[in-house]
Amino acid sequence: MSAPLPAPAPLPAAGGHHLTLASSARLLGTVHVGPGAVIAQGAVVRSHGGAVQLGAGSSLLENAVMVGTPERPVTVGEKVVIGHRSLVIGARVGHLCEVGHGSVLLPGASLGDRCFLGEGTVIPPGMSVPDQSVVVGRPGRIIRRANPEDLLRVERQREGGLSLTYQPLTAFSARDRVEDAPMGQLYAFQDKHPFIHPTATLFSSAEVMGDVVIGAGAIIGAGVKILGDAHGPVRIGARVQILENTVLHLLPDTMLALEDGVIVGPGCMLHGCHIGAGSVIEPGAILCDGSRLGRGCHVGAGALVKQRSVFPDGALLEGFPATQVGTRASPPELPRWALRPEDLPGLRRMG
Repeated sequence: MSAPLPAPAPLPAAGGHHLTLASSARLLGTVHVGPGAVIAQGAVVRSHGGAVQLGAGSSLLENAVMVGTPERPVTVGEKVVIGHRSLVIGARVGHLCEVGHGSVLLPGASLGDRCFLGEGTVIPPGMSVPDQSVVVGRPGRIIRRANPEDLLRVERQREGGLSLTYQPLTAFSARDRVEDAPMGQLYAFQDKHPFIHPTATLFSSAEVMGDVVIGAGAIIGAGVKILGDAHGPVRIGARVQILENTVLHLLPDTMLALEDGVIVGPGCMLHGCHIGAGSVIEPGAILCDGSRLGRGCHVGAGALVKQRSVFPDGALLEGFPATQVGTRASPPELPRWALRPEDLPGLRRMG
Protein backbone atom coordinates (compact mmCIF):
# COMPACT_ATOMS: atom_id res chain seq x y z
CA MET A 1 0.00 0.00 0.00
CA SER A 2 1.13 3.56 -0.65
CA ALA A 3 2.35 5.47 2.38
CA PRO A 4 0.23 8.52 3.30
CA LEU A 5 1.48 11.87 2.13
CA PRO A 6 2.60 14.27 4.86
CA ALA A 7 0.16 16.94 5.96
CA PRO A 8 1.12 20.59 5.42
CA ALA A 9 2.86 22.23 8.35
CA PRO A 10 1.16 25.36 9.72
CA LEU A 11 4.07 27.64 8.84
CA PRO A 12 3.82 31.27 7.71
CA ALA A 13 4.05 32.12 4.04
CA ALA A 14 7.60 32.75 2.99
CA GLY A 15 10.07 32.19 0.18
CA GLY A 16 12.11 29.56 2.00
CA HIS A 17 15.52 28.59 0.72
CA HIS A 18 14.49 24.97 0.27
CA LEU A 19 12.25 25.66 -2.74
CA THR A 20 13.87 26.20 -6.14
CA LEU A 21 11.48 28.40 -8.11
CA ALA A 22 12.35 29.59 -11.63
CA SER A 23 11.73 33.24 -12.41
CA SER A 24 9.29 32.37 -15.21
CA ALA A 25 7.33 29.87 -13.08
CA ARG A 26 4.04 30.95 -11.53
CA LEU A 27 2.51 29.91 -8.21
CA LEU A 28 -1.11 31.04 -7.93
CA GLY A 29 -2.78 30.80 -4.54
CA THR A 30 -1.31 28.95 -1.56
CA VAL A 31 0.93 25.96 -2.33
CA HIS A 32 2.46 23.46 0.11
CA VAL A 33 5.98 22.29 -0.72
CA GLY A 34 8.63 20.12 0.88
CA PRO A 35 12.38 20.75 1.18
CA GLY A 36 14.26 20.44 -2.09
CA ALA A 37 11.20 20.83 -4.32
CA VAL A 38 11.82 22.33 -7.78
CA ILE A 39 9.39 24.27 -9.96
CA ALA A 40 11.09 24.86 -13.29
CA GLN A 41 10.86 27.48 -16.05
CA GLY A 42 7.39 28.16 -17.37
CA ALA A 43 5.67 25.78 -14.95
CA VAL A 44 2.36 26.93 -13.43
CA VAL A 45 0.78 25.79 -10.17
CA ARG A 46 -2.78 26.96 -9.49
CA SER A 47 -3.92 26.09 -5.99
CA HIS A 48 -7.41 27.02 -4.84
CA GLY A 49 -7.65 27.07 -1.07
CA GLY A 50 -4.23 25.51 -0.57
CA ALA A 51 -5.18 22.40 -2.55
CA VAL A 52 -1.74 21.59 -4.06
CA GLN A 53 1.05 19.69 -2.28
CA LEU A 54 4.49 18.97 -3.79
CA GLY A 55 6.58 16.69 -1.60
CA ALA A 56 10.24 16.91 -0.63
CA GLY A 57 12.71 16.48 -3.47
CA SER A 58 10.01 16.47 -6.17
CA SER A 59 10.29 18.39 -9.45
CA LEU A 60 7.72 20.00 -11.72
CA LEU A 61 9.61 20.43 -14.98
CA GLU A 62 9.39 23.07 -17.71
CA ASN A 63 5.93 24.22 -18.82
CA ALA A 64 4.12 21.63 -16.72
CA VAL A 65 0.87 22.61 -14.99
CA MET A 66 -0.78 21.60 -11.72
CA VAL A 67 -4.32 22.63 -10.79
CA GLY A 68 -5.87 21.73 -7.45
CA THR A 69 -9.23 22.63 -5.94
CA PRO A 70 -10.70 21.75 -2.51
CA GLU A 71 -12.96 19.21 -4.22
CA ARG A 72 -10.12 17.78 -6.31
CA PRO A 73 -6.76 18.49 -4.66
CA VAL A 74 -3.34 17.64 -6.09
CA THR A 75 -1.00 15.67 -3.86
CA VAL A 76 2.47 14.70 -5.09
CA GLY A 77 4.73 12.56 -2.93
CA GLU A 78 8.47 12.75 -2.35
CA LYS A 79 11.17 12.44 -5.03
CA VAL A 80 8.70 12.55 -7.93
CA VAL A 81 9.52 13.92 -11.39
CA ILE A 82 6.64 15.49 -13.38
CA GLY A 83 7.91 15.76 -16.96
CA HIS A 84 7.97 18.70 -19.36
CA ARG A 85 4.52 19.95 -20.44
CA SER A 86 2.75 17.42 -18.24
CA LEU A 87 -0.62 18.28 -16.68
CA VAL A 88 -1.74 17.19 -13.21
CA ILE A 89 -5.35 18.26 -12.68
CA GLY A 90 -6.90 17.24 -9.38
CA ALA A 91 -4.90 14.00 -9.17
CA ARG A 92 -2.71 12.13 -6.68
CA VAL A 93 0.86 10.97 -7.40
CA GLY A 94 2.64 8.67 -4.96
CA HIS A 95 6.29 8.70 -3.96
CA LEU A 96 9.22 8.07 -6.35
CA CYS A 97 7.11 8.24 -9.52
CA GLU A 98 8.26 9.20 -13.03
CA VAL A 99 5.58 11.02 -15.06
CA GLY A 100 6.66 11.13 -18.71
CA HIS A 101 6.78 14.35 -20.70
CA GLY A 102 3.41 15.53 -21.99
CA SER A 103 1.38 13.20 -19.77
CA VAL A 104 -2.07 14.19 -18.49
CA LEU A 105 -3.52 13.14 -15.10
CA LEU A 106 -7.18 14.02 -14.76
CA PRO A 107 -9.39 14.67 -11.71
CA GLY A 108 -9.62 11.78 -9.31
CA ALA A 109 -6.78 9.83 -10.92
CA SER A 110 -4.30 8.24 -8.53
CA LEU A 111 -0.82 6.78 -8.97
CA GLY A 112 0.72 4.50 -6.35
CA ASP A 113 4.37 4.62 -5.36
CA ARG A 114 7.15 4.01 -7.91
CA CYS A 115 4.92 4.23 -10.96
CA PHE A 116 6.25 5.00 -14.44
CA LEU A 117 4.22 6.81 -17.12
CA GLY A 118 5.39 6.83 -20.72
CA GLU A 119 5.50 10.09 -22.62
CA GLY A 120 2.07 11.44 -23.55
CA THR A 121 0.16 9.03 -21.30
CA VAL A 122 -3.37 10.09 -20.32
CA ILE A 123 -4.71 8.82 -17.00
CA PRO A 124 -8.51 9.21 -17.15
CA PRO A 125 -10.67 10.57 -14.32
CA GLY A 126 -10.88 8.23 -11.36
CA MET A 127 -8.33 5.68 -12.62
CA SER A 128 -6.30 4.12 -9.80
CA VAL A 129 -2.85 2.79 -10.73
CA PRO A 130 -1.28 0.35 -8.23
CA ASP A 131 2.27 0.62 -6.92
CA GLN A 132 5.17 -0.14 -9.27
CA SER A 133 3.12 -0.03 -12.47
CA VAL A 134 4.36 0.92 -15.94
CA VAL A 135 1.62 2.74 -17.83
CA VAL A 136 1.43 3.93 -21.46
CA GLY A 137 -1.22 5.08 -23.93
CA ARG A 138 -4.10 7.50 -24.43
CA PRO A 139 -5.98 6.41 -22.34
CA GLY A 140 -3.33 4.83 -20.16
CA ARG A 141 -3.10 1.07 -19.75
CA ILE A 142 -0.88 -0.89 -17.40
CA ILE A 143 1.55 -2.95 -19.49
CA ARG A 144 3.67 -4.51 -16.77
CA ARG A 145 5.04 -4.23 -13.26
CA ALA A 146 8.16 -2.12 -12.72
CA ASN A 147 11.26 -4.33 -12.80
CA PRO A 148 14.58 -4.03 -10.92
CA GLU A 149 16.12 -2.16 -13.87
CA ASP A 150 13.39 0.50 -13.68
CA LEU A 151 13.94 0.93 -9.97
CA LEU A 152 17.71 1.08 -10.38
CA ARG A 153 17.29 3.92 -12.88
CA VAL A 154 15.15 5.82 -10.38
CA GLU A 155 17.81 5.32 -7.74
CA ARG A 156 20.57 6.64 -10.01
CA GLN A 157 18.54 9.71 -10.98
CA ARG A 158 18.00 10.50 -7.32
CA GLU A 159 21.69 10.35 -6.48
CA GLY A 160 21.43 6.89 -5.01
CA GLY A 161 18.79 7.74 -2.45
CA LEU A 162 15.32 6.19 -2.41
CA SER A 163 14.65 6.77 1.26
CA LEU A 164 11.63 8.90 2.16
CA THR A 165 11.81 11.60 4.78
CA TYR A 166 8.12 12.45 5.26
CA GLN A 167 9.22 15.97 5.99
CA PRO A 168 6.50 18.50 6.76
CA LEU A 169 5.43 20.84 4.00
CA THR A 170 5.66 24.61 4.10
CA ALA A 171 2.81 26.86 2.98
CA PHE A 172 3.79 29.42 0.36
CA SER A 173 1.43 32.20 -0.51
CA ALA A 174 1.57 35.57 -2.22
CA ARG A 175 -1.55 37.10 -0.79
CA ASP A 176 0.41 40.19 0.10
CA ARG A 177 1.24 40.87 -3.55
CA VAL A 178 -1.09 41.75 -6.37
CA GLU A 179 -0.78 39.99 -9.71
CA ASP A 180 1.38 42.45 -11.58
CA ALA A 181 0.80 43.60 -15.18
CA PRO A 182 -2.91 42.67 -15.11
CA MET A 183 -3.18 43.07 -18.89
CA GLY A 184 -0.41 40.58 -19.54
CA GLN A 185 2.34 41.28 -22.04
CA LEU A 186 1.07 42.79 -25.29
CA TYR A 187 3.14 43.10 -28.47
CA ALA A 188 2.52 44.75 -31.81
CA PHE A 189 3.41 42.85 -34.97
CA GLN A 190 4.17 45.21 -37.87
CA ASP A 191 1.04 47.41 -37.92
CA LYS A 192 -1.19 44.99 -35.99
CA HIS A 193 -1.96 45.56 -32.31
CA PRO A 194 -3.94 43.40 -29.85
CA PHE A 195 -7.27 44.72 -28.65
CA ILE A 196 -8.27 43.58 -25.16
CA HIS A 197 -11.71 44.37 -23.76
CA PRO A 198 -11.39 46.36 -20.50
CA THR A 199 -13.27 43.65 -18.57
CA ALA A 200 -10.99 40.83 -19.70
CA THR A 201 -8.38 39.39 -17.33
CA LEU A 202 -4.88 38.49 -18.52
CA PHE A 203 -2.45 36.94 -16.05
CA SER A 204 0.94 38.60 -15.98
CA SER A 205 2.82 35.88 -17.86
CA ALA A 206 0.25 35.66 -20.68
CA GLU A 207 1.60 37.01 -23.98
CA VAL A 208 -0.52 38.32 -26.85
CA MET A 209 0.90 39.48 -30.18
CA GLY A 210 -0.47 41.07 -33.32
CA ASP A 211 -3.96 40.85 -34.78
CA VAL A 212 -5.82 39.53 -31.73
CA VAL A 213 -9.18 40.63 -30.31
CA ILE A 214 -10.19 39.38 -26.85
CA GLY A 215 -13.80 39.92 -25.78
CA ALA A 216 -15.59 41.00 -22.63
CA GLY A 217 -15.05 38.98 -19.48
CA ALA A 218 -12.50 36.65 -21.06
CA ILE A 219 -9.79 35.07 -18.87
CA ILE A 220 -6.34 34.38 -20.33
CA GLY A 221 -4.34 32.26 -17.91
CA ALA A 222 -0.71 32.21 -16.85
CA GLY A 223 1.76 31.27 -19.55
CA VAL A 224 -0.75 31.40 -22.43
CA LYS A 225 0.68 32.47 -25.80
CA ILE A 226 -1.64 33.96 -28.45
CA LEU A 227 0.14 34.74 -31.71
CA GLY A 228 -1.77 36.79 -34.25
CA ASP A 229 1.21 37.50 -36.47
CA ALA A 230 1.26 38.04 -40.24
CA HIS A 231 -0.59 34.79 -40.90
CA GLY A 232 -4.08 35.95 -39.94
CA PRO A 233 -6.45 37.20 -37.23
CA VAL A 234 -7.30 35.62 -33.88
CA ARG A 235 -10.77 36.35 -32.53
CA ILE A 236 -11.70 35.39 -28.97
CA GLY A 237 -15.28 35.96 -27.82
CA ALA A 238 -16.87 37.04 -24.58
CA ARG A 239 -16.48 34.94 -21.41
CA VAL A 240 -13.89 32.67 -23.04
CA GLN A 241 -11.29 31.03 -20.81
CA ILE A 242 -7.90 29.97 -22.15
CA LEU A 243 -5.98 28.40 -19.31
CA GLU A 244 -2.39 27.77 -18.30
CA ASN A 245 0.34 27.28 -20.92
CA THR A 246 -2.03 26.89 -23.87
CA VAL A 247 -0.75 28.10 -27.26
CA LEU A 248 -2.82 29.65 -30.08
CA HIS A 249 -1.38 30.14 -33.58
CA LEU A 250 -2.37 29.73 -37.24
CA LEU A 251 -1.13 29.26 -40.80
CA PRO A 252 -1.10 31.99 -43.49
CA ASP A 253 -4.44 33.11 -44.92
CA THR A 254 -6.46 31.46 -42.16
CA MET A 255 -8.35 32.58 -39.07
CA LEU A 256 -8.55 31.29 -35.52
CA ALA A 257 -11.85 31.91 -33.75
CA LEU A 258 -13.26 30.97 -30.34
CA GLU A 259 -16.90 31.92 -30.00
CA ASP A 260 -18.51 33.15 -26.78
CA GLY A 261 -18.22 31.00 -23.67
CA VAL A 262 -15.59 28.55 -24.91
CA ILE A 263 -13.48 26.96 -22.14
CA VAL A 264 -9.97 25.74 -23.05
CA GLY A 265 -8.08 23.71 -20.47
CA PRO A 266 -4.39 23.92 -19.55
CA GLY A 267 -1.70 22.79 -21.95
CA CYS A 268 -3.75 22.79 -25.17
CA MET A 269 -2.61 23.66 -28.70
CA LEU A 270 -5.13 25.47 -30.93
CA HIS A 271 -3.92 26.06 -34.49
CA GLY A 272 -6.05 27.77 -37.12
CA CYS A 273 -9.34 26.24 -35.91
CA HIS A 274 -12.90 27.44 -35.24
CA ILE A 275 -14.61 26.49 -31.97
CA GLY A 276 -18.34 27.00 -31.53
CA ALA A 277 -19.93 28.81 -28.60
CA GLY A 278 -20.09 27.05 -25.25
CA SER A 279 -17.66 24.27 -26.18
CA VAL A 280 -15.22 22.74 -23.68
CA ILE A 281 -11.71 21.69 -24.69
CA GLU A 282 -10.20 19.42 -22.03
CA PRO A 283 -6.55 19.75 -20.88
CA GLY A 284 -3.83 18.75 -23.32
CA ALA A 285 -6.05 18.59 -26.42
CA ILE A 286 -4.74 19.56 -29.87
CA LEU A 287 -6.91 21.16 -32.57
CA CYS A 288 -5.28 21.39 -35.98
CA ASP A 289 -5.60 23.84 -38.88
CA GLY A 290 -8.94 24.04 -40.64
CA SER A 291 -10.80 22.00 -38.01
CA ARG A 292 -14.21 23.28 -37.06
CA LEU A 293 -16.42 22.47 -34.07
CA GLY A 294 -20.09 23.36 -33.72
CA ARG A 295 -21.68 24.85 -30.65
CA GLY A 296 -21.59 23.03 -27.33
CA CYS A 297 -18.96 20.45 -28.30
CA HIS A 298 -16.76 18.60 -25.82
CA VAL A 299 -13.20 17.53 -26.73
CA GLY A 300 -11.63 14.98 -24.39
CA ALA A 301 -8.30 15.43 -22.64
CA GLY A 302 -5.30 14.75 -24.86
CA ALA A 303 -7.47 14.31 -27.97
CA LEU A 304 -6.18 15.27 -31.43
CA VAL A 305 -8.65 16.90 -33.82
CA LYS A 306 -7.12 16.45 -37.26
CA GLN A 307 -6.74 19.09 -39.97
CA ARG A 308 -9.96 20.11 -41.71
CA SER A 309 -12.12 17.90 -39.47
CA VAL A 310 -15.68 19.22 -39.10
CA PHE A 311 -18.02 18.21 -36.26
CA PRO A 312 -21.63 19.26 -35.62
CA ASP A 313 -23.18 20.95 -32.60
CA GLY A 314 -22.93 18.95 -29.40
CA ALA A 315 -20.29 16.52 -30.66
CA LEU A 316 -18.48 14.52 -27.97
CA LEU A 317 -14.94 13.85 -29.24
CA GLU A 318 -12.35 11.42 -27.92
CA GLY A 319 -9.19 9.79 -29.18
CA PHE A 320 -5.91 10.35 -30.96
CA PRO A 321 -7.04 11.13 -33.65
CA ALA A 322 -10.42 12.22 -32.31
CA THR A 323 -13.66 10.66 -33.46
CA GLN A 324 -17.21 11.51 -32.47
CA VAL A 325 -18.27 9.06 -29.77
CA GLY A 326 -21.58 10.67 -28.90
CA THR A 327 -23.78 13.76 -29.02
CA ARG A 328 -24.52 15.92 -26.02
CA ALA A 329 -28.16 16.66 -25.31
CA SER A 330 -27.20 19.84 -23.43
CA PRO A 331 -24.18 22.17 -23.37
CA PRO A 332 -21.16 21.03 -21.33
CA GLU A 333 -21.04 22.16 -17.72
CA LEU A 334 -18.28 24.41 -16.46
CA PRO A 335 -15.42 22.02 -15.56
CA ARG A 336 -14.07 21.97 -12.03
CA TRP A 337 -10.63 23.00 -13.31
CA ALA A 338 -12.05 26.14 -14.94
CA LEU A 339 -11.86 29.54 -13.29
CA ARG A 340 -14.75 31.47 -11.86
CA PRO A 341 -14.76 35.26 -11.47
CA GLU A 342 -14.75 34.91 -7.69
CA ASP A 343 -11.49 32.92 -7.91
CA LEU A 344 -9.51 35.77 -9.41
CA PRO A 345 -9.00 37.98 -6.33
CA GLY A 346 -7.49 35.04 -4.41
CA LEU A 347 -5.06 33.97 -7.12
CA ARG A 348 -1.90 35.87 -6.46
CA ARG A 349 1.43 34.83 -7.80
CA MET A 350 4.78 34.17 -6.23
CA GLY A 351 7.97 34.39 -8.28
